Amino acid sequence: MSAYGKYLPKFAEHDAQVVGVSPDSIYCHLAWQEKSIGWQEYPLASDYFPHAGTAIKYGILREGEPLPGINERAIFIIDKQGKITFSRVYELGQEPDYEQIVSELAKLK
Repeated sequence: MSAYGKYLPKFAEHDAQVVGVSPDSIYCHLAWQEKSIGWQEYPLASDYFPHAGTAIKYGILREGEPLPGINERAIFIIDKQGKITFSRVYELGQEPDYEQIVSELAKLK
């Protein structure tokens, strides 16, 4: 997730905003950043209540092993009309292809 910080200027060039979403509480996000991944340069949204409601609607709540109850690692690009124009699920620990994401954003112009 920290790699997004490096690409934020490229996303901004395409008028795009990065938002991380997980079913964890705000307090968990704060502790996670403070003790593990470091402070992020983009917002982390809590999908805590109702638990994982957004993740369920997007079909990315992991219900089976390993690690049930977390979100799949996924990218969604949503245009200004609210339409999903790109989505992809990644394996846990796999970094997205950021150049592909920037390329997809360029298609929206």
